[in-house]
Amino acid sequence: MNPNHDLIFDLRQVNFSYIEEQPALQSIDLQVCRGESVAILGANGCGKSTLLSIMDGLLFPTKGSFEAYGNLITESKLAREEFARFFRSRVAFVFQNPDVQLFCPTVLEEVSFGPLQLDLPKEEIERRSHEVLSLLGIGHLADRAPFNLSGGEKKKVAIASVLSMNPEVLLLDEPGNGLDPRTQAWLIEFAQQLREAGKTIVTATHDLSIVDEIADRIIILDENHRLAADGPTSEVLRDQELLLKANLIHEHYHHHNGMLHSHRHSHIIGHRHEH
Repeated sequence: MNPNHDLIFDLRQVNFSYIEEQPALQSIDLQVCRGESVAILGANGCGKSTLLSIMDGLLFPTKGSFEAYGNLITESKLAREEFARFFRSRVAFVFQNPDVQLFCPTVLEEVSFGPLQLDLPKEEIERRSHEVLSLLGIGHLADRAPFNLSGGEKKKVAIASVLSMNPEVLLLDEPGNGLDPRTQAWLIEFAQQLREAGKTIVTATHDLSIVDEIADRIIILDENHRLAADGPTSEVLRDQELLLKANLIHEHYHHHNGMLHSHRHSHIIGHRHEH
């Protein structure tokens, strides 16, 4: 983490449980600075989506504290209209399933909805909406109903609906989930453009194949819902013991010429043979 960057998120000893005595997160200490691109890695069920939801002020720690932009984030704090507008205009969440996020009759109305909540002038809302549709190459979908679109088109509309608010921080939950290879390649390239534009991006994923292209820093949550690693992408991805322990790669054993061999499978690291 670059100490010269402004601190945006500060989580201190954060715990969260949906059901008592079944922790979803345990003792999470995490800071995210302006302009960072962070990937949160972990097996399914380790707490990645829960962590993003806390960063977006959708959930609140059972224990510990979460600060954003130097403010303690609580339910009562976000109930204040002025602060909620401040926070929501800066931090945006793209859900894993775009159907959860899309509810307007047309794509254009979907993309305009966020700026409308910010009380922007009508001309500014129209300008932003059409600009974002053009940026994502979906201007031709403006009058279409979101529920009639393909999975990849829905994902682009979901991203457009938050980009139209011009947030500083994008929280992406399993962004490549269910996408065809062409749309996934587009998403990776687009994430790189957002990084170059200085956006702060936090991506939750279990897909190792995209991490080195979208993140400079990796956080790993283990299956005990604790922070297992926090470091530069290249360094963390080299630690196969760590990835194996976190259930992000798997090890196969097989017999060959009377000897037991093992090799580890992952999208990004390839195989390492041991005799």
